[in-house]
Parts: sequence; C-alpha cells; structure tokens
Amino acid sequence: MTGIEELLLSRIRDVDDYPEPGVMFKDITPLLADPAAFTVLTDALAEIAQRTGATKIVGLEARGFILGAPVALRAGLGFIPVRKAGKLPGATLRQAYDLEYGSAEIEVHAEDLTAADRILVVDDVLATGGTAEASLQLIRRAGADVAGVAVLMELGFLAGRARLEAVLDGAPLEALLRV
Repeated sequence: MTGIEELLLSRIRDVDDYPEPGVMFKDITPLLADPAAFTVLTDALAEIAQRTGATKIVGLEARGFILGAPVALRAGLGFIPVRKAGKLPGATLRQAYDLEYGSAEIEVHAEDLTAADRILVVDDVLATGGTAEASLQLIRRAGADVAGVAVLMELGFLAGRARLEAVLDGAPLEALLRV
C-alpha cells in the first residue's frame, strides 16, 4: 500500500448499518475535512485527468461535484455537473438507468459537451456502476469522447468494474482505493 492510499484510507470512516441494516457505509467527510488529505486526493485525480488527455471533468451528483470541481480547477479544465433529472434549467440530455430497486434518470446541459471534448468522469465510489454507465452513454449521446472514469474508491464486491469495462471502449477506469 502506498503512502497516498494509507492517508486516504485513514480518513475514510466506516459507518455500520447505514443507510440500512447490513450495509457498511464508507463516509468520506473526514477526508474532505482534512485539507492535506483532500489536497492529495485532488492532486491524484487531476494527474489522472492530465494523463488521459481530458478536456473537461464530469462530476456525478452529489459527491462527484465535491471531488470533480477542485480536480477540474487543479487540472485547468472545465467542470460539468451531471445531475438527477429535473435539477438543471434549460435544454438537457437525459439518460435513464436501472437500479437494484427501480430506475432513475440523470441529465446534463446539452450545450456543455461538444465533439471536441474528451471527458473524464469523476465520482467518489464505484459500486454497481449503474450511474457511471449512464453518464458514459449521456456523454457519447452529446457527441463527446470518453477519456475515462476516475474514482476515489471501488467496492470490488459489487462488480461495477466489469459493468463499466464493457462500455468504456478501452478508456481507463482508475480507482485510487479498492475495498
């Protein structure tokens, strides 16, 4: 384990039985509250953005906003929020996706992505991969290229990586931590 991994893991708190019994929630708020750890995280994700040739960062609601915006700033790139349906004003593109317990929709402003863009999707956790997969579909529907997906942590037991690798078309999926 690297020093970066040790630092990040030391600032993530496990919360038993949240949001429901049997679930171990990974709380990143202590990491965000620690400026040194948050800076290390931001720098690591910004390096991925630069390495992949990204021109913009897409952050997935809501913690992807918290991570993606400073990453975009550090890397000198634009930031585009992908939101739950109905949260953005004006013309949007919308993408539906399935959840374990139903379905949901996300959307992005139609004019924020162009054919000249290479998009890195940033989020806190890769779990089942449903939201990330929908964001990749949305990005491609807008005409932009996918530079990759970067997350703070991957919950390997939920098999999100296999789901995403099937739709990434060779673009990288990078997780700073795997739990």
